[in-house]
Amino acid sequence: MNTSIMIVDDDDAIREMAEEFLKFTGYSTISTSSAEEAIEMLKLFQPDIILTDISMQGISGLELTRIVKQTHPVEVIVMTGYIAEHSYEEAIRAGASDFIFKPFRFEELHLRIKRVIREMNLKRQHDELIKKLEMLAITDGLTGLYNQRHFYQQLGSEIERTERYSTALCLLLLDIDYFKKFNDTWGHLEGDKVLMELGKMIKSCLRNMDSAYRYGGEEFTVILPETSIEKGCVVGERIRKVFESKSFFPARGKEIKSTISVGAAQLNQNESITSLIKRADMAMFKSKNNGRNRVTCDQ
Repeated sequence: MNTSIMIVDDDDAIREMAEEFLKFTGYSTISTSSAEEAIEMLKLFQPDIILTDISMQGISGLELTRIVKQTHPVEVIVMTGYIAEHSYEEAIRAGASDFIFKPFRFEELHLRIKRVIREMNLKRQHDELIKKLEMLAITDGLTGLYNQRHFYQQLGSEIERTERYSTALCLLLLDIDYFKKFNDTWGHLEGDKVLMELGKMIKSCLRNMDSAYRYGGEEFTVILPETSIEKGCVVGERIRKVFESKSFFPARGKEIKSTISVGAAQLNQNESITSLIKRADMAMFKSKNNGRNRVTCDQ
């Protein structure tokens, strides 16, 4: 990916020479003569690196660095021709990634930019790794849905938000009917295929604001923010119908249909997490006791 650099310097000659050299070296560049204009430009365009002089009319390069680092994930290299007035430590404390004295050779500037790019890429790789590890910690490895631990965290957050804004919150609890028998008959590998398929189907039936979880074994939960019990049961019925229509082929020439039982409950005022889950669970067991393959709403 082509690295983009914004040059900020009120010395026209240095700014133009730096821009010409960096373009020739293969960078994408944009330039301006003031920090104030740079701040406005950042509203429309975010470069990878800002190369700024320290001493400019109006906002200084150090102050620009502080402002940029508070609001944008951009690396900054500062330049100065006043060796006695500014120090490397001062620039680093402001948030700069590097510090270079004028006059400088453009080859030296290029080496410093390449070093900043290497560190920038390492930081991005580190951040991506952390995000992946964080996602793995809250994700069920088989279905790709969130896991039970994250379910409790998210449900607690949604209950707080629901109470704060006086909206509705609905919880669905789903269980695959006769799943133990399916596993015992066809094996766990075929059972895993059923679990994975149900996970996909649940996600396909939800809005972006909804979230689905593998609660454990063959049980799944769905959190539906800003949703009444009536609308929640519509979502549960949609998932039930989609899953019922799916065929599985655990052996050659053998077609199997599977179904789910669903329970739904809406959060009551000042209700605890435990109470809400228990009511959804009881509604689900009513679906089981009344013949399975159905949705029961706790009213």
